[in-house]
Amino acid sequence: MKHLRKNRKFGRPADFRKSFLWNLISSLILKERIRTTEARAKEIRPMIEKAITRAKVDNLANRRLLLKKLNPKSLSKLFKDISPRLSARGGGYTRILKIGYRKNDGAKMAIIEILEHGK
Repeated sequence: MKHLRKNRKFGRPADFRKSFLWNLISSLILKERIRTTEARAKEIRPMIEKAITRAKVDNLANRRLLLKKLNPKSLSKLFKDISPRLSARGGGYTRILKIGYRKNDGAKMAIIEILEHGK
């Protein structure tokens, strides 16, 4: 039975899966819009939302917690550009747009993007 199993496995070991998802989040922070599969977009959405919420309070503890998972370039962009822009927003910092199916294997594709401003 699959009770209380909430995360997708993606056919990867746990350590590789975690680093893979955080690398995807780093790409999203740097580019602010990425095209990926729908399952991956749905999996990283709560992670990026929590990271942005933590980055809204710019202190050393929050920087160190996020530095464990993000690279320094994406960390600085998150704290300098993204979190001040979304500071007035209470949540819901990302949007997932479904764009159809991938041609070669038929996977559901989506665009996940960080919203422009906090209105």
